[in-house]
Amino acid sequence: MKYLFIYAFLIIFQDSFSQDSSIVFNSKRQIKLEGGSNFRDLGGYPTTDGKFVKWGKIYRSADISKLTDNDLMTLKNIKLSTVCDLRGPDELQKGPDKLPEGVRYINLPAGSEQVSTNNNYATMNRDSMMISFYGRTDHLKAKYKPMFDEILALNNEQALMFHCTAGKDRTGIGAALVLSALGVEKSYILADYEATNIFWKDTREKMIQGMLKSGMSEIAAKNMLAANPAYIRFFLDAIDKKFGSMEQFLNTEMELTSVKRKILSEKFLTIK
Repeated sequence: MKYLFIYAFLIIFQDSFSQDSSIVFNSKRQIKLEGGSNFRDLGGYPTTDGKFVKWGKIYRSADISKLTDNDLMTLKNIKLSTVCDLRGPDELQKGPDKLPEGVRYINLPAGSEQVSTNNNYATMNRDSMMISFYGRTDHLKAKYKPMFDEILALNNEQALMFHCTAGKDRTGIGAALVLSALGVEKSYILADYEATNIFWKDTREKMIQGMLKSGMSEIAAKNMLAANPAYIRFFLDAIDKKFGSMEQFLNTEMELTSVKRKILSEKFLTIK
């Protein structure tokens, strides 16, 4: 299975990527931050028509409410111009984003209204919660269509980042949609989703300890905070079941017409 190979490749070269016979990484994927984690570039992935996603244009991340001055300079240096925050009101209140001056901020809370930072982990049913979340399609247009609009509006000197709290579930779905729209093969989309297990590892361990103190078992806590590829597969299957195909979903719900898809290709894909 190709995505397992890619994932192993990511583990071995998690800090610095180089050329490989089946996938090309010619830049660092991870953007290391002092006060953040799971901040990474969506560039480098090959598409089904032989192109590659450009580096330095679209990023994904976990929480960025604790960024340092050095981190803010890093965001400025990568020319970040727009941030799409996928979190809900409770999360925003407890940890508003820290951003460089002049960065455009957009909150897209649809589907996150009931997410709380004070969950009683001891009473949560992990499997039913994850299946319910990844199987939902009713909020996707309100949450991600504006994000695509912002991506389409970027100029050649600008970059966009989207994030939630862990950078795993809501951000993982966003990344799957963006990579799908750019024509990236499904195996690479699965690999990008699962790579959260690498780039969020230290923060994940701290959260697991908090869950254990709240009464959750260690196995349940670890599984709940893992980027399990079965979850994103369940989401992709839900799209196919509800809309017929990912292509149909992108066309009708994200309103990515053939003209817009051409713009995406011209702006975010390269032949090398």
